[in-house]
Amino acid sequence: MRKLKIWQKGFDIAISGFKIVETFPKEERFALANQVTRAGIPIPSNIAEGNSRTGDKDYNRFIKISLGSCFEMETQLLMPNN
Repeated sequence: MRKLKIWQKGFDIAISGFKIVETFPKEERFALANQVTRAGIPIPSNIAEGNSRTGDKDYNRFIKISLGSCFEMETQLLMPNN
């Protein structure tokens, strides 16, 4: 799983989320920062879970879930005051 480029990229995105929230203003660190990190963690997690599935249909479903988490995280990072 760790050799998968898509998992590596997803992991990098999740780690970047943790680094980005460290730069948030103090008042945003607890609410929005929590949402950003909670959206980032499922990105590589769902890729890993999808990789463990035997069928393409299951794999694709988990990749789509991971993509949804990417969009969620992106939206949160676009919120004002960031």
